[in-house]
Amino acid sequence: MGRHYLTLFFVVVLPLFLLFGTCYSRINQDQERDRIKTLPGQPANVDFDQYSGYVTVNKKAGRALFYWFIESPASRAPESRPLLLWLNGGPGCSSVAYGAAEEIGPFRVKPDGKTLFSNPYSWNKLANLLFVESPAGVGFSYSNTSSDLYTAGDQRTAEDAYTFLVQWFERFPQYKHREFYIAGESYAGHYVPQLSQIIYERNKGIENPVINFKGFMVGNAVTDDYHDYIGTFEYWWTHGLISDSTYKVLRETCDTGSSTHPSDDCVKSLLLAEKEQGNIDPYSIYTPPCNASSSLRRRFRVHFPWMPRAYDPCTERHSTVYFNLPEVQEAFHANTTGIPYPWKTCSDTVGIYWADAPLSVLPIYQELMAAGLKIWVFSGDTDSIVPITATRYSIDALKLPTITNWYPWYDNKRVGGWSQVYKGLIFVTVTGAGHEVPLHRPRLAYILFRSFLENEPMPSS
Repeated sequence: MGRHYLTLFFVVVLPLFLLFGTCYSRINQDQERDRIKTLPGQPANVDFDQYSGYVTVNKKAGRALFYWFIESPASRAPESRPLLLWLNGGPGCSSVAYGAAEEIGPFRVKPDGKTLFSNPYSWNKLANLLFVESPAGVGFSYSNTSSDLYTAGDQRTAEDAYTFLVQWFERFPQYKHREFYIAGESYAGHYVPQLSQIIYERNKGIENPVINFKGFMVGNAVTDDYHDYIGTFEYWWTHGLISDSTYKVLRETCDTGSSTHPSDDCVKSLLLAEKEQGNIDPYSIYTPPCNASSSLRRRFRVHFPWMPRAYDPCTERHSTVYFNLPEVQEAFHANTTGIPYPWKTCSDTVGIYWADAPLSVLPIYQELMAAGLKIWVFSGDTDSIVPITATRYSIDALKLPTITNWYPWYDNKRVGGWSQVYKGLIFVTVTGAGHEVPLHRPRLAYILFRSFLENEPMPSS
């Protein structure tokens, strides 16, 4: 009997032990390879782990996506907190540039382009944060097949993002089965629900899926071309940004078009509207553009006291300097293949030749709401690119029953915005926020995300 157990040990148990030990060692090595020891210019006493690197999503084409993963601080028990994937849109813009470095990440870039300062309202205090530069050709993400930069579209972007996640969870198995959410803004209004749909459909029939997907949230999101156009033109007109005649022409030439492939007449109308709007920041119409004089910025702060003093309209320029520093790229394990162009916040190529984009993602909303997934939509009310009116028209098209009618929500007895709870969806506005809500109103955005995670409506008192 003893000899039998000894044989069993050497023939079955020991090989399995060695196999699992080898796999664990390889996984641990992969994680350690991606660990960020320290970032140039980062503040002292950083108490959370960071990782970054590449995940190959298509070996034949040589497509690889770059990621930056930021865990919650040790004091906030990262092992018990959910995982959030953040995506930016464009299409063709970097989630590292915007989501991580300007909005919800723990660091912001100082004007010198060399040092970082802490964001007191970083979302990593609430969740572990994963940022991906997508699709290939954006930021540090690349493809060895140059034609990929000219043929990107919604479908391939979603499939590559799903492949990325599957591979990433293999590299970080401690996050398998963890509560997982997706968030994003702007053209990620397509990316987020499309990726959500793929995950949901491929999880069907799996009792305990690796990607434990719970829901998504999007802000100032491209959603439905018809309603987005109507709502955008109405916002421009009601906010005095365009003339009556241009408003009429826009309604006539663009109402039935595609936002990614507008007609020639629509493009002419849009250029006319841009000329009438003048030198403003369309992403935040009441704040100065980056090239405005310092005196103009001071005047804006006087007239709009809700705008935080820390807001810097030139923040993209600072990021461009920082992420092109060789020592920064080395710390991030980025640009390891020697990409023949500098890192930019938005690609000069990807997005211009966008291949496919549905006119609406509302059918995806309907499918995922019916599945019981958590869906929140938020909107900064000073954005004229994808304004609040566009989002409201798109939500109205869903014809959802109202559970809680329109009401103000508060932060320290001050109105932070308004909200309406529908069956299957919660809509939240953030007062005084532009296209990038967490950039302009970081505290309010933090409260918004906390409520989303807790599945609690926005505070009404």
